Amino acid sequence: MTELLPLMVTPFVACMVLVAMLAYLGVHVIGREVIFVDLALAQMAALGGTVALLFGFAPGAPGAYVFALGFTTAGAFIFAVTRTVDHEARVPHEAIIGVVYIVASAAVILVANQAPRGAEVIEATLVGSILWVNWASVGRLAAAFVVIGAFHWVFRHRFLTISLDPATAKREGWAIRWWDFLFYLSFGMAITLAVPVAGVLLVFTFLVVPAIVAFLFTRNTRALMLISWGTSAVASALGLLISFRFDLPTGPVIVCTFGLVLLMAGVVRRMVPAA
Repeated sequence: MTELLPLMVTPFVACMVLVAMLAYLGVHVIGREVIFVDLALAQMAALGGTVALLFGFAPGAPGAYVFALGFTTAGAFIFAVTRTVDHEARVPHEAIIGVVYIVASAAVILVANQAPRGAEVIEATLVGSILWVNWASVGRLAAAFVVIGAFHWVFRHRFLTISLDPATAKREGWAIRWWDFLFYLSFGMAITLAVPVAGVLLVFTFLVVPAIVAFLFTRNTRALMLISWGTSAVASALGLLISFRFDLPTGPVIVCTFGLVLLMAGVVRRMVPAA
């Protein structure tokens, strides 16, 4: 057991850096009822990264990130202009998100078929490389998340109100689509940086599962954050431990561990009222 701990430190710290940002964004995702928006933005980022291969940029190069961010920005614009505040819209926002996801996925396959190393990019986008992350990558990711987090902290009242209480934002006369664009743009930046490290499956898990666990027990914003972060720390550590101990793929093991934690939280929530 003790020999495993040094090997777990860097992946665990990477998980905590990811969770610090993604668990917070997950509260917005659940509040807005746009569960699959991160998958759609991740696919837009993957499409940009794959298109970058056609222009000679290697995966992970600055030029590839520029392409990925450009396509993510386009996705943010689409989601901002198509979002509705009320529930009388003819087309649910989640349907638009689904269309963007499936079209971007098909486009990635088409472009990858023509691009060198296209298949490798698709595989890396799905599973990431959390097990082999190094301290330099963790440091860059943390620095970027500090900037994105500071942006959200400055405008936290606007973002949280629009996500959790859109009727009030509408009543106050805020430019909701503009603020939505800023939210989805910063969200897309976080996803663009997170996917190469953790992969789409793990990023989606970090975003959605901790927030669901938190919403089972509270609607208080501070409590939502604390429960999300605490749940993520426990599930990540347990998943890494199981992965190292039994020599299993790290990302899928962590995802399954989060699923078990969610199941246990649901059982506890059912028992609390009876108690």
